[in-house]
Amino acid sequence: MTITLCPGSTVMFTGDSITDCGRLESEDGLGFGYPLRIADEWGLRHPERPVTWLNTGIAGHKVMDLEARWQADVLDARPDVVSILVGVNDMGWHTLAPDGHVIPARDYAAGYRRLLAPLAEAGTELILVEPFLLPVSGTVEAGHALVDDEVRKAWRSDLDPKIQAVRDLAKEYGAHLLAADVMFAELAAENGPEHWAADGVHPTPAGHAALAEAWLRLVE
Repeated sequence: MTITLCPGSTVMFTGDSITDCGRLESEDGLGFGYPLRIADEWGLRHPERPVTWLNTGIAGHKVMDLEARWQADVLDARPDVVSILVGVNDMGWHTLAPDGHVIPARDYAAGYRRLLAPLAEAGTELILVEPFLLPVSGTVEAGHALVDDEVRKAWRSDLDPKIQAVRDLAKEYGAHLLAADVMFAELAAENGPEHWAADGVHPTPAGHAALAEAWLRLVE
């Protein structure tokens, strides 16, 4: 089953920097990443079905940060569809910062569930995007720090149970799952991970295009 976007529907994208992508500096408020690509492609394919596209992603945000602003930034807009991508900041990514810490998977899942509950009660269509980590190798700059294979290995072991939590929550709430981690693993095997996300976390233009294409397969 896919989501049908009717004329006048409102779609909300929210999450962290991968969704944010400079939205506050962009004229339409969508940034330069996958939300903009989705909106542009939808307008090209379906000019007879105009949709309102909103983006409330904020760089660096974790599940608990989304909770703190959920009412004002998401629920008050009464969107018909909410697309969520959050989790990379909940893993060891932020242990590079002096005040960084890893959020246990159970706490991540509990916070995520609190985001979904009021939306499900309102009958909002949900798209959950798996957080992802591409298998780049060697030492690269990520999050203003140099990250090597050992650090990424630790991140991977921390992120995997959180990805599973998103999959479980999608089933629990009847949400549409965009299996982004699986998708990028397959793409990386074909073309190399750096083509899709040079630091393993933040998508390149090609990575954003891949996310947009996968997202659009979930709607009609």
